[in-house]
Amino acid sequence: MPAKPSGHGQASRFELIIIASLLWLAGAYLRVPVLVAPALAPYIADDLALSQALTGALTTLPILMLAVGAMPGSLAISRIGPRHTLALAMVVMALGSTARGLAPETVSLLLASTVMGLGVAMMQPALPALLPRWLEPRHLALGSAIYMNGMLTGEFIGAGITLPVIMPLVDHSWRLTLLAWSLPALAVAALLYLPRRDRGRPERRPAWLPDWRNPLTLKIGLLLGLSGSLFFGFNAYLAALLAQRGELDILADALFCYNLAQVGASLVMLKMARLWVGRRSVILVMALAALAGTVGAMVFEGWLAIASATFMSFSAGVLLILLVALPPLLVSAAETGRLSAGNFLVGYTLAFGVPMLGGVLADVSGDIRHALAVMLAYGVLVLPLILSLDLNRRPS
Repeated sequence: MPAKPSGHGQASRFELIIIASLLWLAGAYLRVPVLVAPALAPYIADDLALSQALTGALTTLPILMLAVGAMPGSLAISRIGPRHTLALAMVVMALGSTARGLAPETVSLLLASTVMGLGVAMMQPALPALLPRWLEPRHLALGSAIYMNGMLTGEFIGAGITLPVIMPLVDHSWRLTLLAWSLPALAVAALLYLPRRDRGRPERRPAWLPDWRNPLTLKIGLLLGLSGSLFFGFNAYLAALLAQRGELDILADALFCYNLAQVGASLVMLKMARLWVGRRSVILVMALAALAGTVGAMVFEGWLAIASATFMSFSAGVLLILLVALPPLLVSAAETGRLSAGNFLVGYTLAFGVPMLGGVLADVSGDIRHALAVMLAYGVLVLPLILSLDLNRRPS
């Protein structure tokens, strides 16, 4: 049945600026609440007497929830629409993250982290599903690049300015630092109702379960697993790799360059989104570049290894944006949410599982490079999927 036109006119420049700002802010909150945890982990662990495993769970548990929470996000989109879903998810995320700062002991801290991760996970499919409602088709690729720039910048600022900037402002309290990052998200959730546009609202309630008959659900998800496992895996094992080589003194600089490369990737995509998104050849080049950077980090030592890892981070960041931007371009607005949710379900399950498997192998062998080898092998295994991607738009 044809979509009902709603708010179908041309957006003014001012309205486009408002939409771009909201997309960027929502994108930033996809990562800021997750990646402040590693910076604050020593303070939280000392205050609550956490073991190493529980300290690590502050970061890994929300990442696992990014996969688990994709389906509730898709269900909410089909029932209340992407705007309401995004606002609800931001409120859940903000309240969960705030509850972490108020948690008196370990169990409540982990429960709050789970709730926060669920909110972030619901935000993920809501953003691409919202793009066709707010933007005209010619602006979809740029809209994806804007919120992904916010997300990747959020990775950097969450990890980079928490300790030197935010904590001194709140008397070095990890609890107040979490509140300072979390509560502004409530204002962003309210501001989501400023744009009045709602193009192509479906007359029927759309399906929400992933369509596993659509090859894009699995193929894009498996390729997202390539990008995610490399990025999160290197973040997890970079310190161990440098320690094994006796180069732990360059860890801080290495992490800075590694995470800053993702911001650089998002800035490049702001410029190149319209030319690169939807092109199979660009996806293939970036996947090959990410795998080449992985090989370099394994083979070289010192700053050549760090340069290789940074190159991998940049390439994986561009690849991530290229893949996340596909659903709004390839399927109707009613189908975008469930395709994105299926992609994230597959992709983040692998982004969690592949590095975990690599870590188990490294524990057995005693060589951390074997963890990187598992991620490299997975990337080589799924690389041929790029050649079979059908990037033609499906009829509504």
